[in-house]
Amino acid sequence: MRVSQMHEHVIPFQPRRFEDAAPHYLLGRPPYAPALFRRVAELTGLASRHRVLDLGCGPGLLAGGFAYFAASVLAMDPEPDMLAIGASRTEGVLTNVTFLQGSSYDLGPEIGQRFGPFHLAVIGRAFHWMDRADTLSRLDALIAPEGAVGLFSDVHPDVPDNAWLRQFYAVRDRYSDEVRAAWRRPGWPKHETMLLASRFCRLERIGVVERRRIPPARLVDRALSMSGTSRTRLGARADQFAAEIAALAESVARDGCVDEVVESVALLAFREH
Repeated sequence: MRVSQMHEHVIPFQPRRFEDAAPHYLLGRPPYAPALFRRVAELTGLASRHRVLDLGCGPGLLAGGFAYFAASVLAMDPEPDMLAIGASRTEGVLTNVTFLQGSSYDLGPEIGQRFGPFHLAVIGRAFHWMDRADTLSRLDALIAPEGAVGLFSDVHPDVPDNAWLRQFYAVRDRYSDEVRAAWRRPGWPKHETMLLASRFCRLERIGVVERRRIPPARLVDRALSMSGTSRTRLGARADQFAAEIAALAESVARDGCVDEVVESVALLAFREH
């Protein structure tokens, strides 16, 4: 079954979903491993003549990483606060990144004419918010024949350094289950299913595992960076939520830092030859 024939429950588009989460996103979310950018560039054949699209870019974590391997990067996001943070990060450092307000629903011929064609389209922690079938169809018209789509995420392996995560998730889920429910709906096709039904049906997954030490305050930022537990969503409960996460972070810290093991993952999707 092709992706255009598949039906799924699509989360209603909310362009300001991450409005209050934006200031916390850059500080709180685990950064992608630098080695992952290099490996993805190698596997996709990304070179200095190519263009990259970072869709749902947030503060530009992927855009900034791939800017060193490509001629240019177009970073798109519907949230203006995310774009402002991303532009501030790259100003005077990376001159080949363009930030543009827009979503997957804005992908069309005019984007290709102005900024494409793209050799690589990357999406980090955002594909589940999109109409995935529609997005893949639009990307098919914008990505060069030899190009690829890359879905990026982070995974916390079940190792002792990550034992505190069970408590973190328990606190988060007591305040909101939207984060968990967003991509765990009954019968909701996994990303792999959607890709296999699309033109981008040749898949390869790679990951880089790192041990990290982070300040306890970063866990508060991580919690508030999620749309389901943003200050806007929680309202009067936001301060209590932040205080509980802060107390948890301090209780599991060692020598002033929280240990965690993070796997930065890229699911690469190519067209069949």
